[in-house]
Amino acid sequence: MEPVTITAAVAGATAAFNTIKNMIAAGRDIESCIGDVSRWMKMASDIDQAEKQSKNPPLFKKLFAAGSVEEEALAAYSAKKKLEAQRQELKTFLNMSYGPQAWADLIQLEGRIRKQRKEAIYKQQEMRRKVIEIIVAGILILTITTLLVSLVWLGITY
Repeated sequence: MEPVTITAAVAGATAAFNTIKNMIAAGRDIESCIGDVSRWMKMASDIDQAEKQSKNPPLFKKLFAAGSVEEEALAAYSAKKKLEAQRQELKTFLNMSYGPQAWADLIQLEGRIRKQRKEAIYKQQEMRRKVIEIIVAGILILTITTLLVSLVWLGITY
């Protein structure tokens, strides 16, 4: 996930978090803001996945865009810290408003959402990344082989 995408995920998570906070502060129950909670959790899941990807970047990114790897890792770390603060504030707010069971219910919902997203989205992204790496490696091997064959052919003919 690129730093711009991480920034967008943080912005989306923050917007959803502020909406949840405002709705609960206005006396609305957690069920009425379930869409915003779900949106916040999806963004949180995307940020967690970005952090995991920044710890294990693709081979070609390591070789040819090393600076962006560090930038992406810092962006993911910063986003994760902001998310942790939001999570703690949301936990405190829910515990004070609805009791400890509300937080447990929210964690259960978050687990289901993460599992669904992991199965649906993240596996596709990982597969796409591997296919691109294989294609680029194949092109690189083909190019090197062509150059070597050309050099050998030139050496034989001259």
